[in-house]
Amino acid sequence: MAKTILLINGPNLNLLEKLGLELHVFQSNWEGAIIDRIHQARGNCDFIIINPGGLTHTSVALRDSLLGVEIPFVEVHASNIHAREAFRHHSYLSDKAVGVICGLGVFGYTAAIDFVASKLGASQTGRTEG
Repeated sequence: MAKTILLINGPNLNLLEKLGLELHVFQSNWEGAIIDRIHQARGNCDFIIINPGGLTHTSVALRDSLLGVEIPFVEVHASNIHAREAFRHHSYLSDKAVGVICGLGVFGYTAAIDFVASKLGASQTGRTEG
């Protein structure tokens, strides 16, 4: 059975293409919809990759939902949030994430997927290594 990754994009972020593993992609501009999707992942998903966009520094509810489902996650930001406005330097997710990738543009998603694939024991072609 293929391992499943849920990729969540926060407000104003485009969807990304499938790369090797079974990849479910979700994007919403609504905090509640993102939280609902995280809850739906419980028991159906092995890892979450999330770019929380503007919710990074504002949403305790998003943090609580990720902690509540007990699915490991990687936080991704296309831009370097530490080189932006001071209020963007804080993340409610980073201290609970398995890893944080920022400032690599679209390559950050590729890096996150490659990292998660290795954690799940899958190769880049989606085969499980034995």
